[in-house]
Amino acid sequence: MNNSDVKNLASNRKLQLMRMQDFAFEHMTLFFAGTTLLALLGIITSLVISAYPALEAFGFPFFYTIEWDIINSEFGGLIAIFGTLTTALIAIVIAVPLAFGIAVFLTEICPMNLRRPLGTAVELLAAVPSIIYGMFGLFVFAPLFAEYGQPFLASTLGQIPFLSIFFKGAFNGIGILAAGLILSMMILPFIASVMRDVFEIVPPVLKESAYGLGCTTWEVVTQIVLPYTKTGVIGGIMLGLGRALGETMAVTFVIGNAHKLSASLFSPGNSIASTLANEFGEAEPGLHYSSLFALGLALFVITLIVLSLAKWLLIRAEAKKGLKT
Repeated sequence: MNNSDVKNLASNRKLQLMRMQDFAFEHMTLFFAGTTLLALLGIITSLVISAYPALEAFGFPFFYTIEWDIINSEFGGLIAIFGTLTTALIAIVIAVPLAFGIAVFLTEICPMNLRRPLGTAVELLAAVPSIIYGMFGLFVFAPLFAEYGQPFLASTLGQIPFLSIFFKGAFNGIGILAAGLILSMMILPFIASVMRDVFEIVPPVLKESAYGLGCTTWEVVTQIVLPYTKTGVIGGIMLGLGRALGETMAVTFVIGNAHKLSASLFSPGNSIASTLANEFGEAEPGLHYSSLFALGLALFVITLIVLSLAKWLLIRAEAKKGLKT
């Protein structure tokens, strides 16, 4: 066997080894992806099976019934679903504009020597455990909100027709609005961090060209940065919304934990996560136990709908962009 044959044999062995590595890597990643899908299907299956007795007993009206009577085994999820959606909506409405302003400041306006410490501070806020936010909300925020915030809202927005119904009631510092405000504090650093990161990937030549044409900072952000990063921005908002929908401890501290439905944002209420946290440990097998699983299934469906809507909006935006070009 000459040197040429030896080299060819070595080359063939190396090629076979590379093919085996590619085969192993492909099937390993397929296994990981399949495991994720199986885990998701397992979660759905377990929720449906555990929630089936309650769904069989109460039917679809379970999701729009107010009653939650443990003694008489009468259960409906409307109060918890309403509290979950309302607090998450309040949190998003407050957090998104603030996060956008923080991200724009850090990427476009902030002096270079302040960008790193301010960016680090935002990321540290995202690392604070949720129970700390809950303790802060109950022992610090709620007394101040009851003494200053709620009276101010009642004397201003509460005097406007059609809005007064949302800002009336006792000034006790806890309730739906307080929970929404605490949630906005929690999700703000998440959304701001994602927005800042995606804003920083915009090619500098695009922004410099716009500035060279005489565009203002606002025009650069709205006409260049946002269109370029809309997918990441929506992803960051969905990340924050997902945490707001499923947050447990912080909401449990300040929402009031009352099975009560009221139009006033000052009144105590409940969310799906807080109901599960408060009652799951003491629930006995039966309709109460199954109803809690039905609430978990409702939360899963709500999250799925929100994520599907976000994906649809992105696809529609891309389609419109293609038509314009």
